[in-house]
Amino acid sequence: MVQAVTDRIWASWNQRRPQALLLGREPREDLGYRYVTEGSFDAVVIGSLTPGQLLFFRDDRVLAALLEGIPVYLYTPGLPAGKNRTLQARLSAAQRELKSWGVVFLSGPDRRRLVSAEEARRLKAQGRTPAPGAVLTPLAREILEQP
Repeated sequence: MVQAVTDRIWASWNQRRPQALLLGREPREDLGYRYVTEGSFDAVVIGSLTPGQLLFFRDDRVLAALLEGIPVYLYTPGLPAGKNRTLQARLSAAQRELKSWGVVFLSGPDRRRLVSAEEARRLKAQGRTPAPGAVLTPLAREILEQP
């Protein structure tokens, strides 16, 4: 009986979580999203990348999301690492390129994204809300609270 009630509460709570397109493996930590592999989504979470995927990253869904202003997060524990200095330098350069495109790197759920007034205006115009756990500047909070 208790387990049935707990399961119903968990399912109800999980359905209210924003959807994120998941690429790669699901992150070990809970980042506050309900993961989907197709359909509409509020964010993109890249859970893992192989060295080849990172070096030649050109996923159309991620690029389209970035163009539309949809947040894209890269879970850093899912990134490849190695001892070859030359290859590691190339992997680091690929990470910098993703960051320059606007991909936000997350090391876990305790990393919070700051939402500026400009981003708040964009989110409001798109009818979207900030990501779970986002930190709002005072002006961003005011913009999002306006009718």
